[in-house]
Amino acid sequence: MNLDGETVARIQKKFAVFLLYSGCEARPPNLHSQLDGSFVPRNNMEEAILLLMILLRKFNLKRIERDPSVIHHLTFALAMSGQLIPLAGQFEELLPGVLDKREWLYNVALCYLAEEDDLSALNLLKQILRAGEDSDHLKELLLASKACVEMSSHTEGASYARRAIANMQGGCEQMAGVAELLLGVTLSNQARSAISETDRTAWQCEALEVLGNADKKMHGKDSRALYSLSLENAEQRKLEPASFYAKKLVKLEAGSELRSWLLLARILSAQKQFADAETIVDAALDQTGKWSQGDLLRTKARIQAAQGQFRVAVETYTELLAIIQLRTKSLAAGIYSAKGNKDDKGLEIETWYDLALLYLGMAQWRDAEVCVLKIRSISPYSALAWHATGKIYEAKGLTKEALGAFFRALDLDPKHVPSLISIATVLRQLGDKPLSSVRCFLTDALQLDRTNHVAWFNLGLLYKEEGSRSAVEAAECFQASAFLEETAPVEPFR
Repeated sequence: MNLDGETVARIQKKFAVFLLYSGCEARPPNLHSQLDGSFVPRNNMEEAILLLMILLRKFNLKRIERDPSVIHHLTFALAMSGQLIPLAGQFEELLPGVLDKREWLYNVALCYLAEEDDLSALNLLKQILRAGEDSDHLKELLLASKACVEMSSHTEGASYARRAIANMQGGCEQMAGVAELLLGVTLSNQARSAISETDRTAWQCEALEVLGNADKKMHGKDSRALYSLSLENAEQRKLEPASFYAKKLVKLEAGSELRSWLLLARILSAQKQFADAETIVDAALDQTGKWSQGDLLRTKARIQAAQGQFRVAVETYTELLAIIQLRTKSLAAGIYSAKGNKDDKGLEIETWYDLALLYLGMAQWRDAEVCVLKIRSISPYSALAWHATGKIYEAKGLTKEALGAFFRALDLDPKHVPSLISIATVLRQLGDKPLSSVRCFLTDALQLDRTNHVAWFNLGLLYKEEGSRSAVEAAECFQASAFLEETAPVEPFR
């Protein structure tokens, strides 16, 4: 029996849909970038995707009549499989008129945003937002704001969120909550990079206000709003409300999110409740797979070091390094693969750096030097290695050698705050540079990290040395330093 093309296409579609929904629980496929003869499906999901892509290609070649449901099924299948870039490629190959241009742009932008290509997503959304009424483009405005949030230095996100809020017109309260959440996060990002203290204070106040509104509109049941509200309070050193929202968040998520455990532990450490913070980390470790415990172990080691338990902290760091090494070997052997473990190299470098400073505090210079050598073996051009080297020289009284190492670290990473502070400290001690030059390094450090109590303290010393004219500024710096040190977490909240 000879079947025409349309009949074959209908049979293929039905079979593809059957395979798709029977294979939804199968492991994600590993699709080839193109449909060539080497593609061999390994499970139902892959075979369904293959059939749907063949049908879509036939539509584009106009061999059979177009069926809009095929692109919808293919979108579902590739999205379920995490294959968003291939999905974007399929959208881009569609002939004009298959999808409305606005729908086409929005879907491709979604794909790029999911694959962390935020700038491409934003540029596509801008094409929609150039024309038309904002009230018709609420989801596009929200997605554009989301793309800006992902690029934390991008300031357009606030305007998109404000436009969305202005055009809600008493609509969906949940959507209004999302818009205010995005606005709050954007304002928080802007405040961190603000040059003017007036702008920073204004944006921080408004961020807390709109994040609180978002939480109310979501009835305290949205983990994103609770996390952002807790984080913003913590960064403004309002630790009581930060702790309240963090505890509420962990309870809401039933302890399923690692970042929420970490935030709560850091807030408790800022409140100097070190025993409670360590208990929280231990509870999180019990619920976390062995190979995902890196950040938790690092936080635990820092909590132990803050309590003066240096030997115990060394043991915790050693356990962390063992996990990183095992995971690295497993990845190399192809035994283990996960997107979330792409930062192992950075975590290992930071762990050796922490250990070097820890050994230095214990006056074990040789062990500190071994840690520096370990960093250099991983990354020969690491700013952390040179900063740790400078600290070792400084501990040995080799001030000029220390200064050279700190400058080398700054050459490798101009935004390395500890190196900026260390250079200022050594230059002030040497006294061979004008105080204005020393002040530049400290103000640069504070521009990058306004909550660094060491930088504020050294700036206070600098003003004190300048004489009575700067006595008020010195007192203000010392006051800021004391408050920030009293509320400093063992590691940054963010």
